[in-house]
Amino acid sequence: MATVTFDKATRIYPGSEKPAVDKLDIAIEDGEFLVLVGPSGCGKSTSLRMLAGLEDVNGGAIRIGDRDVTHLPPKDRDIAMVFQNYALYPHMTVAQNMGFALKIAGVNKTDIRAKVEEAAKILDLTEYLDRKPKALSGGQRQRVAMGRAIVREPQVFLMDEPLSNLDAKLRVQTRTQIAGLQRRLGVTTVYVTHDQVEAMTMGDRVAVLKDGLLQQVDSPRNMYDKPANLFVAGFIGSPAMNLVEVPITDGGVKFGNSVVPVERTALAEAQNSGDTHVVVGCRPEHFTIVENGAGVGLAKDDPNAAAGLAVTVNVVEELGADGYVYGTAEVGGETKDLVVRVGGRQIPEKGAVLHVVPKTGETHVFSKSSGARLSE
Repeated sequence: MATVTFDKATRIYPGSEKPAVDKLDIAIEDGEFLVLVGPSGCGKSTSLRMLAGLEDVNGGAIRIGDRDVTHLPPKDRDIAMVFQNYALYPHMTVAQNMGFALKIAGVNKTDIRAKVEEAAKILDLTEYLDRKPKALSGGQRQRVAMGRAIVREPQVFLMDEPLSNLDAKLRVQTRTQIAGLQRRLGVTTVYVTHDQVEAMTMGDRVAVLKDGLLQQVDSPRNMYDKPANLFVAGFIGSPAMNLVEVPITDGGVKFGNSVVPVERTALAEAQNSGDTHVVVGCRPEHFTIVENGAGVGLAKDDPNAAAGLAVTVNVVEELGADGYVYGTAEVGGETKDLVVRVGGRQIPEKGAVLHVVPKTGETHVFSKSSGARLSE
């Protein structure tokens, strides 16, 4: 195992002036599971391919352990890659696929068989060793691809969207298996996905990229609780965080017919930048529904119980234990989409109007001009 370091690593494709990856700085610990996540074209797969040696590095450096591998060929980097399309040889058995890299490396047949059987046992593939890939399900093929990487005993695992070809149920099952396997083996792993749910559930840390730039790298919990900017706030979380531009007023911000208190330092920072409005973020589960001026979960004398923000219900997703209300609200003369989580026994009807306010201490404040986080 080894650490991995991206030191201002940059990739610029021929004919393009804009870097696909721009001065990427990430230090990955020995044995850590790091997930690179972002929308299509953000540079996550390019970053992985730079680490693998499949893309040139036009600036900066990449290190595995103490070795500078920036310009080393892939075969000299001691990495193993798991691809999106499995990349299995159709004419070979499972055992032959898993042991092929060792065969090419000149390892004797006895040692290859021992390593393959050990990996097959870990991956619950023992009974399939003599089958061809066409006789396997998608999940089993993905485990064979994992096995091929495991038998090499590399310093670093690289995984490029390995679950995107699986159906939803199998994807959930397989991501749990991969995360558990990585913790068992303790091999440093860099995992690329566009699915932020995968990122949040699998990674020790998550790195969010946008347009080739690193936006934030942190633990899933810290990233969920304290997104660094508007992009991360809107990207991490399912459903996404509600982001509403509201005016600054005495004591906080104006949210519908209520004043929501927020950190004074955040408001002062915004006003010092000349902003009269800020963007307030609130996750669907952090709204309180106000009814008849009294308020559910609010004291009757709480000033927030007066009215809140009126949300017209358009669609309701009932999930059993709870549900999500998708509605619209008029904010500053514009119609905004909002999502509110409600209890499974408190599902409103389509067309109903809910009045909501953010729970105290559960708001996120961002600069209108820069998009940077203002609240701690």
